Parts: sequence; structure tokens; C-alpha cells
Amino acid sequence: MVIVFLLVTVSVLVAANWYLWRRLFRDTTRAPGPARRAGAALIAGGWVLAICALVAERAGAPFWLQRTLAWPGFLWLALSIYLLLALLVGEAVRPLLRRYLERRDRAPEPVATDVRQPEPIPAGAPPKEAAGTPDTDPARSPSDDSGPPREDGPEQAPAGPSRRLFVSRVVAGAAATAALGTVGYGSYGVLRGPRVKRVTVPLAKLPRGAHGFRIAVVSDVHLGPVLGRGFAQKVVDTINATQPDLIAVVGDLVDGSVKDLGPAAAPLAQLKARHGAHFVTGNHEYFSGAEQWVDEVRRLGLRPLENDRTELPYFDLAGVNDVAGESEGQGPDFAKALGDRDTARACVLLAHQPVQIHDAVEHGVDLQLSGHTHGGQLWPGSLLAAAANPTVAGLERYGDTQLYVSRGAGAWGPPTRVGAPSDITVVELASRQA
Repeated sequence: MVIVFLLVTVSVLVAANWYLWRRLFRDTTRAPGPARRAGAALIAGGWVLAICALVAERAGAPFWLQRTLAWPGFLWLALSIYLLLALLVGEAVRPLLRRYLERRDRAPEPVATDVRQPEPIPAGAPPKEAAGTPDTDPARSPSDDSGPPREDGPEQAPAGPSRRLFVSRVVAGAAATAALGTVGYGSYGVLRGPRVKRVTVPLAKLPRGAHGFRIAVVSDVHLGPVLGRGFAQKVVDTINATQPDLIAVVGDLVDGSVKDLGPAAAPLAQLKARHGAHFVTGNHEYFSGAEQWVDEVRRLGLRPLENDRTELPYFDLAGVNDVAGESEGQGPDFAKALGDRDTARACVLLAHQPVQIHDAVEHGVDLQLSGHTHGGQLWPGSLLAAAANPTVAGLERYGDTQLYVSRGAGAWGPPTRVGAPSDITVVELASRQA
């Protein structure tokens, strides 16, 4: 089954990249030559860099090598996606443009006519010769009778194969421009740092004294070969500027070891909130060494909630491990985190993946805070994310439990977001007793 999946995946990738090469390079050139060879090398080289970047990150290659491969490799992934989408849209435009050019070329040109007005005859001048006698005005040569030369019409697109070449170049140029612009703007949106989003969530069990309690929710920072210490500092500064009562870091903080990324994560020690900063693991922590990162965030001043709970003055705050921890015997344990609590008190649960909402409902949680989906990150990735998660982004209700899913602060793979802007969410709790 795995072999079949791999074969199908490789076949799709080969076909998609052959299509890119054909539309961008073969169809826009008259004959084989350096341009076509350069195009093949560009596309093949981009995918070699992308695959090497992914393997280097997972295999724990030297960090300098990961950083060298990550930028060009991951950006090529994003660019190839939007080149493919733009060229597919171009397939609908291509016949329309050809038809327009054909109609324009067939349209008859208006013929210019020279209508000469009769010259006035001065008084006393002898009459001109009878009709049909040529005018012997010496100021006018016989060649002038053909009228003024016609001006050339607009330049026409060449016919036949040349017209197809013209259309291919127009569509390919437009697709490349659209893809580069999309990836460039999407990368700028990530690198400038997340924006603050505010959401009010009413809780029936929340006492009046907790009305307006603010929780800063940050997920999916993904510090790694691309997003480093400078990005972490932007995240910390943005969170602190909201002056939250509590900070919730709900997983996928890093993509790499403490040895490589410890300096990048150091700004987390500056997080400030009246009730502290709390952390739960995401699936990428288990790719990076979850135990060492739990120890590291604790050293930085955050409190890890590993299937654990703390009683705050107004509600219970619980956290469960990510489901990826099951492979290491460290999966989520809702009974341990929530089994013996006072159900008359409101409960907020930190759980990285939205799919954990079903267990949260069974254990009477009032609000679950999650991330993981990135909101799809690269449209139309939101369609795939919706197929795998009950909620892709935002606030939804499941029975008596509400689920809020953040799009995340960073990005995994390409440092690019399209249609899913990064955010840090300030969840303001509202008491229905207030």
C-alpha cells in the first residue's frame, strides 16, 4: 500500500513538473536550445533543493546545511504550487486569446478615399477644359491623383505557429508574474510578524470576577532554519503588547533540537502575564525531541502542562500532550488531566490539534484552545485542512464545548502564507453572570 502511494505521488509530481516545463519553456521557444535546457535544470534543481531541505530537517543535518537548503528549497515549493495554479487558469484564457487574435486578423480594414472639392474659379478667369480633360495644374503631379498614402493599421499578431508562440508567451509571462507576486507577498506577511486578533468567548460557568480575562493564544511559531531569534522576538513583543492575563503556547514551537534552536527560543523568557505563560506540546515537538524542549521552556519560565491541570482563581486551566506523543508513550491523557476536577468550575483546555475536541466534550471542557492547521497556510490548502480537522480556524461550538483554533504565528516549510494570515489571538472570556 505504501509503495502504491509513493508511486502515485511520484507520478503526479513528474507529470506536474513536465507540464510546468512545457508551458513555461517548450511552448515559449521556437526550437530546442539553451532556454529549454535551462528551464529543465531550474525545475529539477528546485525540487532537489526542496527534497534535500525536508530530509535535512528531519535527519538532524548540521544546522548550517539546513539553513542553506531551507530558503531556496522551501520557497521553490511555494512557487511551484502557484505557477501550476496560474498556468491551469491560463488554459482557460489561452483559447479565448487565440480566438480574439484570429478575429482581429480577419477583420477588413477601412479603405480611405480622397474626395476632392472643386476649386473656386476667380472672376474673369477663363473656364477650364471640358470634363474628362486631365487637369494640367503644374503644382500637382499625376502621381498625386492616387490620394494620400494609407497609414498602416495596428501591428497584427503573426498567424499560424507564430500566433501560438505569441499566446504561449503571454500566458506564461502572466502566470510567472502572478506566482512570483503571490509568493513574495505571502512571504512578506510571515516575515513581518503575526498580527493580533481579538475574540470574545462567553462561558456559562465563568464567575463575574473573571469577566474580561484575557488569554493570549500563540501556536505554530515553528522556529527553525528559516524563522529564528529575530522572529521569536517579534512574537514575544507582540504578545506582551496585548498585556494579557495569561499566555497559552499551544504547540509546534520549534523544528529542531535545543542545541540548534536554544538561542532562537531565548526571547520566550521575556513573556509577561499576571498568571504566567503555559505550554503544551505539538506534533513537531516530538519530531524535535519533546522531553528536551519541555525542560527548555520550563527553564525559560513557561509552565509545561503535560496531561496536567492548574487551578486559577476563576477557572481550571488544563493541558494535554499532542497525539503524536503516543508513539513515545507520551500521548494525551484526558483522565489524568481532567478526571478528578470540580465540574462546577469553568475549564479551559490547551490541546494542540483540533481533533482532540471530541475527548474534550466527553470530559466537560468549556473551551479548548488549539492550533496545528495554520488555517491551511497556502490556499487551497485550507480545503485539505478542512478534510482532516473539525475546525480549520476560528471559533465553533461542539455541544457544550467551544473550540477556538488559531492560524498560528509562523509557518512550516515555505515561509509563506496565502489566504491564511498569521495571528496571535487574544481570547477575552466573558461571564454570562456579568
